[in-house]
Amino acid sequence: MSLADQIPQDTAFHAKSTGAEVLADIDLTGKTAIVTGGYSGIGKETVRAMADRGARIIVPVRSAEKAKEQLADLTGDITTAPLDLADLTSVRQFADRMTDALPHLDLLINNAGIMATPETRVGPGWESQFGVNHMGHFALTRALMPLLEKAGVPRVVALSSTGHKITDIHWDDIQFAQTPYDKWQAYGQAKTANALFANALSRRMSSFGGTAFSVHPGGIFTPLQRHLPKEEMIALGWLGEDGEPSELAKQGFKSPEQGCSTTLWAATSPLLAGKAGLYCEDCNIAAPTQADAPRARYFGVDAHACDDDSAERLWQISEDLLAAA
Repeated sequence: MSLADQIPQDTAFHAKSTGAEVLADIDLTGKTAIVTGGYSGIGKETVRAMADRGARIIVPVRSAEKAKEQLADLTGDITTAPLDLADLTSVRQFADRMTDALPHLDLLINNAGIMATPETRVGPGWESQFGVNHMGHFALTRALMPLLEKAGVPRVVALSSTGHKITDIHWDDIQFAQTPYDKWQAYGQAKTANALFANALSRRMSSFGGTAFSVHPGGIFTPLQRHLPKEEMIALGWLGEDGEPSELAKQGFKSPEQGCSTTLWAATSPLLAGKAGLYCEDCNIAAPTQADAPRARYFGVDAHACDDDSAERLWQISEDLLAAA
């Protein structure tokens, strides 16, 4: 699971494929899935597409009322249960409920996340983007491992981002305790952590036939941008001066229905059988970043996000942080 393993395949899909297209020939009847963040944005479209193919889905929610409203137009075997990824007690309680209620867990989609937030501390003082995007999902996945082990060939999908290119892990100051807080550095670190997590997790699932993958869903306008002022999105080139999506965004951004497709491909594609820990984008395995390629900041995977040694180092740090919490 190194950079050399990042070899794109011949697939039937592309950047603008939808989740429904990816799952058209996949039967999920009898499969059980948990999708964090599954009641908004691409998470909701992930749930919709999986439910339409017969999966039983549990959506963890912070607000039962909001989730009920957001999921009202979906059909299928979809239930909710309370969970706050920023609260380790809540994570443990959710995992205990799932352990009591489910015979096994086939798919865990770690989709929820926050982006470029003001400096906030969660749990025992963790920087919030690292704490929610990585540590919350790390704790949840570890607690659900017995259920994953009981499934036939379980998969875990971690939502990363091309934002991993911003930075490697800030190994000497992960929590920004000494370093001045920078919301984009914190986001980039968290997205690198998501990719390294899938790398290390796959080794821990190999004994029972499980695999894990990280994915970049693509640029999508979703509630993930809620902390970004319009002026900043204009400066980033996502919006025009009129506040409407820019030509760049119109050409490159995906709809939520398209944005969920790489997640679903990573969760179900037969092409990934026997592979593990890889970083995927546009319904395919991502190629290593070509620094001199046009728009290199948007495509491919950087070496620091698929380094086995870094993945193991982060796993041990995460274990230690969880033990001390």
